[in-house]
Order: sequence, then C-alpha cells, then structure tokens
Amino acid sequence: MKKVLVVVDYQNDFVNGKLGFHKALLLEEPLCNHIAERLRDGYEIFFTLDMHDDKYLQSREGKNLPVPHCLRGSEGAKLYGRAADFLNTPHVHAVAKSTFGAKDLPILIKEVCGTVDEIEICGVVTNLCVISNAVVLQSHFKNADIKILSKLCASNVDALHEKAIDLMRNMHFRII
Repeated sequence: MKKVLVVVDYQNDFVNGKLGFHKALLLEEPLCNHIAERLRDGYEIFFTLDMHDDKYLQSREGKNLPVPHCLRGSEGAKLYGRAADFLNTPHVHAVAKSTFGAKDLPILIKEVCGTVDEIEICGVVTNLCVISNAVVLQSHFKNADIKILSKLCASNVDALHEKAIDLMRNMHFRII
C-alpha cells in the first residue's frame, strides 16, 4: 500500500516573505514533525513549489495578485525553515508549478509510487493552492483515500480557510 504526503507551497514568500502571514509561521513545528513521522512510516513526501519568472505580472494570476513572489532563484521561492532540511532526503521529492495547481504532481507521484492508496495534503494557502492541488490529485487518483490535514493548512483569512475546508469536505475529501 503506497502512501503519499503532499506539502503545498511552504515557501519563504508565503510564510515570512511578500505574502507571509502569522498562521503560516505557526505551522513550521507541527508540519515538520508530521513530515518526519510520515517518513518513518514509509510515506513518499512531495513538496509543491510555487515558481514564477519575470513575466509574472503579465500572467492572469499576476494581474489579479500583483505581488511578484516565489521568483525562480530567489530566497522567497525556497522552502521555509526546517522544511528545507527535508530536501535531498530519500523519499522526498519537489515539483515546481507556475499556477495554483501542480499539473505535473500526479505524473511525478505515479512515476515514483505507481498505484497510490492514500494521499495526505497540507500546506498554504488553503483557499488557493491547497484546494487546487487537492482537486488535481482527486482527478488523477480516483480510488485513493485523500485526506486534508486541516490543522496543518493555513490561510491569511480564517473565514476563507474554513470555507475551503467545508468545500473540500463537500467534494468528498476526508477532513482530518
């Protein structure tokens, strides 16, 4: 039985950088403890990395969120704090994405794992990239048990976090 943990966009710019917020800072210890636990349990860990180029402001996202962030090669694009320590560890993978949902994430998961029975999802921002990646994964792994780790997700607006969690529950994700 293959199990996967997906950590969405826990990067400097979303924690203490250009789009950072306090609740993202508070995730570091419990999130990193969960990653370490899941590695001990035999999970494959996948980090999504929001990654933009110098044409970001001309993109649809850039026109709606005109804050250049997670620019390729910048400090803001790197994983935040202790989460970065997991890179270059066996069973840990990263996939860059230029929009909310990582279209290459299911491909990488299938290459590494083949069939997947369980997927846990956590990270930031709940109402943007977390929900988008949950939907991407649901569309590719229709028989997997997909869990949203709500206490390991955060948004800069509490009400939007709660709405996203409610919406994902309605979409048949298991909310933990």
